[in-house]
Amino acid sequence: MVGLMGSGKSSIGRRLARALELELIDLDEYIVDKAGMSIPAIFAAEGEEAFRDRETAALREVLGRPAVIATGGGAIMREENRQLLKAHPPVIWLKASPKFLARRIKGDSNRPLIAGGDVRKRLRALAKIRHPLYKECADFILPRADMSKDEAMVAILEFLANWPKRG
Repeated sequence: MVGLMGSGKSSIGRRLARALELELIDLDEYIVDKAGMSIPAIFAAEGEEAFRDRETAALREVLGRPAVIATGGGAIMREENRQLLKAHPPVIWLKASPKFLARRIKGDSNRPLIAGGDVRKRLRALAKIRHPLYKECADFILPRADMSKDEAMVAILEFLANWPKRG
């Protein structure tokens, strides 16, 4: 699953993993566990590029497992990651507007890319850059709008029931 921060990748991913009887791998949690420090601490100590290096390594480690994988919002920023995701379909994009996302994540101190400043403005800037990259990877685009997490999970399950498995 891909999408901007706050789109529901982790929470919908948990529901989806339960419904499919699969493990959920939240890539951000996976990185935090391996690093032994929070994402903001990694950003502060090592910088964003080092975090992205960790993200790519983690993605390589987990792809191919029978699991629901909730990527971090910026995982698609690297071409290598987009290629990895496309090689392990299906990729589901939880598409949500900056307004919807800002309501969900305002005040969340665990998101260094929006720390301080106008959250909605920052999300609009991220959406402008990332939406074409999510679209490039996505086998299924789910517009969140005001869809509940359970409704989103049902829509994804319907997609998966009809999704042609690729060899």
